[in-house]
Amino acid sequence: MARRPRYLWLAEQLRTPILSGEMTPGTRLPSRTRLARSYRVSEQISRTALRLLVTEGLVESRPGSGYFVRAVPEVFRLSRTDATSGSGLGGLSRERVGTAQERSSGRLSARLRLRDGDPVYRTTSRGLTGDRSVTLHLSWEPAVLTAGTLRTPFDSVDVGPLDRLGAVGHRVDRVVEEVGIRTLHDSEAALLDIPPGVPVLVVERTHFSGDRPVETSDLIGSAEQCRLLYKLSLARPRGPGPPT
Repeated sequence: MARRPRYLWLAEQLRTPILSGEMTPGTRLPSRTRLARSYRVSEQISRTALRLLVTEGLVESRPGSGYFVRAVPEVFRLSRTDATSGSGLGGLSRERVGTAQERSSGRLSARLRLRDGDPVYRTTSRGLTGDRSVTLHLSWEPAVLTAGTLRTPFDSVDVGPLDRLGAVGHRVDRVVEEVGIRTLHDSEAALLDIPPGVPVLVVERTHFSGDRPVETSDLIGSAEQCRLLYKLSLARPRGPGPPT
């Protein structure tokens, strides 16, 4: 059997007291040099072990200060099975940031089956716990669907897209979601108050009326803090028929 790399062994010596709670969040770990001396390994091995713990999310590096045990982040479960096909924010409160009109382009045009340059309404809101942002919700709909009515996102601030669109003859009867992970963009980071470039979970949801996409949205949240909760109903098999 191949010998276990020493950096994995050292990482385990540090991981065990962190997971057991012996080393509490905020505890400063020994420096690379002290670890190397205490465990009789090279500084390269201690550096690699610490980086592994950073990758695992157990330790954070603070430039100029050293390595510290991270606090376990609070996890938020976002229900994707709500009966009204709403934003699915679970226990988070919703804060509307605003609505603007812009021109569709690129992938957004493809999602809404529009031509580049067609006008869309973009609505931005956030999911909050207390006064802290956890999720960002961006939604777009073709302006042509409600322009000239009192059912645009500007006019019906407190009305959801299903009710608004249904009132002008576009009844939503199908929802499609695609889930992925990417890095957070600069403009999104400012609204979420977390650094750009961190991994985020993105739920792309599109509402259809028949075969026509009438609204599409991105639900964005930290991949470390957000979980998607799905509950699927299965059709019950039919029982045996009456005896013949």
